[in-house]
Amino acid sequence: MSRVRVVFLGTPDFAVNCLRGVLDDDHFEVVGVVTQPDRPSGRKMLLTPSPVKSFAQARELRVISPESVNKEVILQEVQKWSAEVAIVVAFGQIVSQKFLDSFQFGCVNVHASLLPRWRGAAPIQRAIEAGDELTGVALQKMVKELDAGDVLGLRQIPVTSNMNAQELHDQLAILGTDLLKIELMDYVRGNLAPSAQDKNHITYAKKIEKTEAEIKWTDSAKHLHNRIRAFVMGPGTWVPFQGKKLKIHRTEIASLSTSTHAPGEIVELGADFLTVATGAGSLKIFEVQPESRNRMSVMDFLKGHNLKKGDLLV
Repeated sequence: MSRVRVVFLGTPDFAVNCLRGVLDDDHFEVVGVVTQPDRPSGRKMLLTPSPVKSFAQARELRVISPESVNKEVILQEVQKWSAEVAIVVAFGQIVSQKFLDSFQFGCVNVHASLLPRWRGAAPIQRAIEAGDELTGVALQKMVKELDAGDVLGLRQIPVTSNMNAQELHDQLAILGTDLLKIELMDYVRGNLAPSAQDKNHITYAKKIEKTEAEIKWTDSAKHLHNRIRAFVMGPGTWVPFQGKKLKIHRTEIASLSTSTHAPGEIVELGADFLTVATGAGSLKIFEVQPESRNRMSVMDFLKGHNLKKGDLLV
């Protein structure tokens, strides 16, 4: 069978891994790449290409970065590439029905959840925040409705109690590549039929807002731990401390039992951790970041703050 001609649409690091996998597979020929426009980044807010654009240019691929892939001039450009299928991975734009219909085998999407669970913008973070013990990636045949397409394949992975979103992200990116190499090829060859999603198990992973970053000690230790490890990829989490923001980077659940300690009270001080009471249970903290400072261990944090058991971390 001749090589399958592919147009690839993606933007962040998660998509780079999938693009690399397709390029390294002799069954595919990437005829073009579409990604988001350069965006301001860093303290100097310099225009910076997306990770996918940087990678594609390094591989000397044809790449465009339009504000909208649905503009007629862009559609015509992509159609000239004569791709048979479009692979979409964390692209960041809604594609039109006309775009979906532009390819012999349509458009497929690698989505970082076990569809129909966690359709939407932030599936990795929401899965961890909810305390899911199992998640994965899905390869779906794209339709106009968000993440509602028939599923071509799934890969599952357990979520351990201390795994954060970035760690999960990196493992799912590898599994997504596997779906493209196996299930996508089986589909194109006519050996695999898509399966409809079970509408009784749909959940939505809404976009994470900055207002969710502040955590409250009155919440349970389990809820706080899950949110802290979920938001590692952004926007992070923080608590008010001495009139400023103290970011919380790494924690473990110390106890799930209720106690007489006030939420926010320091109940234990170790050499490299401090334990804080919550609304239900207690949370062990290992890494923090004071406002306008670098991330640091609790050991270093305690050197500059005379905290003792019974103090409130507020």
